[in-house]
Amino acid sequence: MKIFYNKFNPKLLLFFFFLIFFSLAFYFYLSPQKVLTPVILNSPQILISPTPSSFPSKHLIKTDFVEQAPEKNWDQPWQDACEEAALLTVDFYYQNKKATTSSVRQAILDMIDYETKQGFGHDINLTQMAQVASAYLGYQTKIITNPTLSQIKQFLLEDTPVVIPANGKTLFAENPNFNQGGPYYHNLTILGYNDNSSQFIVHDVGTRRGAYFRYSYSLLMESIHDLPPSFDKKDINTGSKKILVLLK
Repeated sequence: MKIFYNKFNPKLLLFFFFLIFFSLAFYFYLSPQKVLTPVILNSPQILISPTPSSFPSKHLIKTDFVEQAPEKNWDQPWQDACEEAALLTVDFYYQNKKATTSSVRQAILDMIDYETKQGFGHDINLTQMAQVASAYLGYQTKIITNPTLSQIKQFLLEDTPVVIPANGKTLFAENPNFNQGGPYYHNLTILGYNDNSSQFIVHDVGTRRGAYFRYSYSLLMESIHDLPPSFDKKDINTGSKKILVLLK
C-alpha cells in the first residue's frame, strides 16, 4: 500500500479536486439564480397636480377687464380703487358677469361702501382684501406668503386668478402707461403665463391699456409687496411678499 500511495496519490488527489470543482460549477450553473433587486416600499405615486417640469408652456384665463376708473375719472375714490377692481376682476370671472362702465362703477362703489362700514381707509392690505372677498363677495380665500413661480402657475392652471399687491414704481419699468412713475402701492390680477416669453399675463386695473398686459416673471415677482404695517405706501418695499386667491 505504501508503494501504491507514493505512486498514485498525487494524481488521485488532483483528479478528485477537479471532479469536485466541476461538479459544483455544473450544479450552480443549472440551479435557479437569485437576483438581488432594490426593495421598494409600498409608497403610492399619485400626482395631485403637475410637477413644475410638466407644466404646459402657457395658459390664459379669459375674462372681462375691470378698470379701477371706469369713467376715466381719477379723483377719489377711483385713484385708490385698485384693490376693489382686482377683487372684482375675479368675481366677474367666476360669476360670468359683463364688465360695462356702469356695472363696474356700481360694483366698486358698493364694495367701498362695505369697506367704509368696516372702518377701512382708501388703502387696504391683503388681509383686509381677503375679508372683503369672504364676508362681502362670499368666497373662501387663501393668502400665500413668499409665493413661488410654480405656485402661481399651479393656481392659474386650475383657472384660479391670482391677486397680487405690488410696488407700482417697480412695475413702471415695464409699464409706462402709469402716471408719475407708477403708484407706490398697487394691486392687479394675474390671469396667465407664457414660458416662451417668460411673462405673466395680467389685467392691470390701473391703466386703460391694462387688459392682458404682460410683465416679465422676474419683474412681477420682484414687485410683490403687501401694504406695510405702517400703512405708509412709501414703505411698500418693507411689506411682506404675499398673494391672494379666491376659491369658489
